[in-house]
Amino acid sequence: MELMLVISLLIGFFLTLFFTPIWIRRAREVNLTGKDVHKNSGEQVTEAGGVCVLFGFVLGILSYVALRTFYFQDMNQFIEIFSLLSVIMIVSFIGLIDDILGWKIGLNRKTRIFFLVFASVPLVVTNAGESAIFGMNIGLIYPLIFIPIGVAGATSVFNFVAGYNGLETSQGILILSGLSVVAWFTGNSWLSFITLIMVSCLVAFFIFNKYPARIFPGDILTYSVGALIAIIAILGNIEKIAVFFFIPYIIETGLKVRGNLKKESFAELNSDGSLEVPYKKFYGLEHIAVYVLKKIKKSHKAYEPEVVWMINGFQILIIILGLFLFRGTIF
Repeated sequence: MELMLVISLLIGFFLTLFFTPIWIRRAREVNLTGKDVHKNSGEQVTEAGGVCVLFGFVLGILSYVALRTFYFQDMNQFIEIFSLLSVIMIVSFIGLIDDILGWKIGLNRKTRIFFLVFASVPLVVTNAGESAIFGMNIGLIYPLIFIPIGVAGATSVFNFVAGYNGLETSQGILILSGLSVVAWFTGNSWLSFITLIMVSCLVAFFIFNKYPARIFPGDILTYSVGALIAIIAILGNIEKIAVFFFIPYIIETGLKVRGNLKKESFAELNSDGSLEVPYKKFYGLEHIAVYVLKKIKKSHKAYEPEVVWMINGFQILIIILGLFLFRGTIF
């Protein structure tokens, strides 16, 4: 089992590591680039880098399946695994459409939500998860209502905390690592392995996405990571813990709703590269991070990498607190 994990992780990691520089170069040739709004240089950065992560993840999963089939003669959970892959591929395709058309003129909100609900069909038709909430069996309501809402909700909301070099990728690494630990200790080792394959791909991608970014993740990455978080919660029956880990995104959603989903998470850029809160009110955790950093630092200046570190620190705190509060269920 350890061999299976290491091989699958390495395949996902090195494929992502190998293909990301190629994508950076080729995407630039067709002008699939976007402006880095928190840099005064005005440099254009390659978009839709999640393609590389998706490629590494899918082949990592398939290598995991191959090892279980031919080496361990174990074909358990294959329906769940291919349902998971189907959902990830559908949401990634939706994200790629947004990346190609541009995040401001891509799919409209209603169309996007419709397709994200449709993406949950593989989980619905296989009746994934357990139809029990707070000890009460709710039958078909769970697959027909709760699974589509969970997939569409997590996929959409994970895209909210974004816009800063390395933020989406590092958040994915943190949340998925926490869920992998939970899945392992709750008896879902196969789900923990799959989660770690995505983490390994994200770690490889982070090398190119961290400040100063050479590539942006795009919706193809945020959608696939958000969907995977929902899928892990459903297949591992750890919905309550996943929701707790998602607290920063719940807060972000509330702040975004406050701005009628029209206010952006970007900060205002000063000539020296420091950041300012662009509005009189907060419309994202990013704005709060900029404000707090300016208050606590002697220089009273906030910079992009520090915003990412602060939000990640908050996410780590939430994960540690969640592991402590739900320790009776997990360990």
